[in-house]
Amino acid sequence: MNAVLNRAVEPHRAVFEKVVIVTRRTELEELVARFNSVPQARFYLEHAGQVFEPIAARHAQYHAVLETARQAVPRGLKSQVIDRAFLPQFLFGEADLVMTVGPDGLVVNVAKYLQAQPVFALNPDPGSIDGLLLPFSVERFAGAFQRTLQGKQPLRSVTMAQARLNDGQSLLAFNDLFIGTRSHVSARYEIAQGKRRETQSSSGIIVSTGAGSTGWLQSVYAGAAAVVTALGGQVQPPPERGRLPWDTDHLMYAVREPFPSKATQTALVFGAIDAERPLTLTSHMTDNGVIFSDGMEADFLAFNAGSTASIGLAPNRAQLVVAA
Repeated sequence: MNAVLNRAVEPHRAVFEKVVIVTRRTELEELVARFNSVPQARFYLEHAGQVFEPIAARHAQYHAVLETARQAVPRGLKSQVIDRAFLPQFLFGEADLVMTVGPDGLVVNVAKYLQAQPVFALNPDPGSIDGLLLPFSVERFAGAFQRTLQGKQPLRSVTMAQARLNDGQSLLAFNDLFIGTRSHVSARYEIAQGKRRETQSSSGIIVSTGAGSTGWLQSVYAGAAAVVTALGGQVQPPPERGRLPWDTDHLMYAVREPFPSKATQTALVFGAIDAERPLTLTSHMTDNGVIFSDGMEADFLAFNAGSTASIGLAPNRAQLVVAA
């Protein structure tokens, strides 16, 4: 991919061979999938006391933005539109430019299936979508999109996390990984980092990237600080309140609710993971053990007895197109 991007110095020459536009179903499309038709979906909502028109309006706006995005692809440049449901089976080309049309979560989902292909994230509804990962609205994306096609728009590198099992399976995370159980029972495992090792029973482990350090990890910090303060202690907030740069060279892990007993310990409950210090976890769970990423429980690795997971920095980083 670097060879492709290096051709950006040549003026007015597209450096990509294809634009892949990734979409997600609108709320109306989800309702139609459930109730078989628009009239039936409308009847259900109105019978439940809800208003149908805003849902229809958002659907129309989304598809208007999608059509604008499709029309922006220059003639002669291949393009393809796929729904996010097909991402696990879709093979991206090395010289693809990936455009997402949807909320921040769509960017997070797409990034895990890429190697180094840039992601151009279009916000279809700035009035209702915050768009922390969506720098472009339909009103101002055209120029930036054309500059991106020529390799002239800046990119932002985002560090990702990776969980790799001893059977070769792996899972990437844009924001965070969760290692624990599907149910509310305790997760049991051995945790090791460097020469330190112990057996634990907990509510699971969160591993956060720089991009995810403003999310789940912040709730861990807030809960821990509140407990210490309630017990009469004082808390010194971490630098930048624990927020990490998106291109940070390390991850942070936190063990949720570790339980001390004769058989379990609670010393390895928080720390950094970097290239020299991966985290190794060995499952002691007979069933229901899982590793999932970015809150998507349907996309998971089974983590039961016999499984060992190495948690560390992903070998590749996400590349997001940003405004100049």
